[in-house]
Amino acid sequence: MAATTTTDASPKYRAPTDFHPQIPELSVSENPHDGLHFWQFMVAGSIAGSIEHMAMFPVDTLKTRMQAIVGSGSYPVQNVNVRQACKSIMKNEGAAGFYRGIGAMGLGAGPAHAVYFSVYELCKQYFSRGDPNNSVAHAVSGVCATVASDAVFTPMDVVKQRLQLKSSPYKGVVDCVRRVLVEEGIGAFYASYKTTVVMNAPFTAVHFATYEAAKRGLIEVSPDIADDERLVVHATAGAAAGALAAIVTTPLDVVKTQLQCQGVCGCDRFSSSSIGNVIKIIVKKDGYQGLMRGWIPRMLFHAPAAAICWSTYEASKDFFHRLNGNPEN
Repeated sequence: MAATTTTDASPKYRAPTDFHPQIPELSVSENPHDGLHFWQFMVAGSIAGSIEHMAMFPVDTLKTRMQAIVGSGSYPVQNVNVRQACKSIMKNEGAAGFYRGIGAMGLGAGPAHAVYFSVYELCKQYFSRGDPNNSVAHAVSGVCATVASDAVFTPMDVVKQRLQLKSSPYKGVVDCVRRVLVEEGIGAFYASYKTTVVMNAPFTAVHFATYEAAKRGLIEVSPDIADDERLVVHATAGAAAGALAAIVTTPLDVVKTQLQCQGVCGCDRFSSSSIGNVIKIIVKKDGYQGLMRGWIPRMLFHAPAAAICWSTYEASKDFFHRLNGNPEN
């Protein structure tokens, strides 16, 4: 990734002259990549992820409500648009309804994004083989990052979505965790992990590849862009990447929501967590349009969320560059 104070869109790799492709040692005493310590990537990612998800949480609640609505028996679901979902929450729960479950998000987003960005940076250094403009390396690195971070985030995502449901039976994060463990076992927290990875792998590949390409293209158009305008570049590239990736992967996100909320508040319980089985049931009840349920709030979430996340991440990296005495980065 480009640092925020250079005019070159490519990060500067400081590999030694006798560098051979191998996974770098993770040490806090040396700069493994891009002039930053490993722990600094983790802190920057944690800050970016937390701010992103907290800021956009109300939109995420709308998406969950729209995706989790199911019909009774073999009857089709009643489709609800963004306006109707928003009106329902305000009428029945007030503004606080949009933030139910935000505690679970706070507990999961920081650690998950710390893993996400640090793994991404390390993999990008390894797979790029000295070519910072390698889009394939960016995509593969993104996939590796999401597999690792999803293992951290999925349990709290399950708690978050169950708390977001209308008339959720849980009193809070602790109550939800306790009851799920007692009633369903620890496996319930990872029932959607496979689906989450299958969804986020292409999402992340599209996201990172689009972000790096858009960022590079924007900077090439205005190579003399001022430092204070670079955040606009990161935000614009991030928004484009987030919107495109969100739309492409919406069907799998619907499957993930159904699996995480199964058996709660009238949501269907599935005999198998197989992606194909859940898709078959959704299509039978709601047609193929059911697989795109909630795509608008999903796109409205990921476009600004990605803009917030990337601009915050790059700003945090810039802070650490200056802290390390590397203002040229």
